[in-house]
Amino acid sequence: MTKVVISVLGTDRPGIVATVARILLENGCNIEDVSQTTLQTEFTGIFIASVPAKLKPEHLLKGLQTGVKPFGLHVLVKPLETPGRPPVPSASDPFVVTTVGPDRLGLVAGITEVMARFGGNITNLRAAFRGGDDPKRNTMIYEVDLPGDIDHKAFREALQERAAALGLDLSLQHRDIFEAIHRV
Repeated sequence: MTKVVISVLGTDRPGIVATVARILLENGCNIEDVSQTTLQTEFTGIFIASVPAKLKPEHLLKGLQTGVKPFGLHVLVKPLETPGRPPVPSASDPFVVTTVGPDRLGLVAGITEVMARFGGNITNLRAAFRGGDDPKRNTMIYEVDLPGDIDHKAFREALQERAAALGLDLSLQHRDIFEAIHRV
């Protein structure tokens, strides 16, 4: 079996995941990974599925487009170029960066530039912007894998400097500590 990445985007409503899953099942596809979320009113879902060798991605795309047409969704199907997860350097450390502050242009760009400069790979990002100047209404949580050989002190200082320039409060924690603190 080969693998494909399926991306689905459009206005959220009940039944989208069920419809996509049914179409994949009917085509002999096995869902291996899925990430789905709703941002404001928009649904987005990314599925990685193994497909029978005889099923061409363009035929699967056509079937998905037909099946989700009543939802008015956009669908993309592409072959998965490297099976499994992208390689992560063996000497990497997972961290969680949280920022809180007033909404304004450049928040995500400013923080992610620092992460990229230090070789950080963002594995998950959740931003909730509710507008206005109330700093408690705008939060971003970045999960980032950092190379084990970076200067952690320099990274922390660069992040704090950028956050201050953007008017943000910033927290940086190893993912294990973050999860232990936030465990319910």
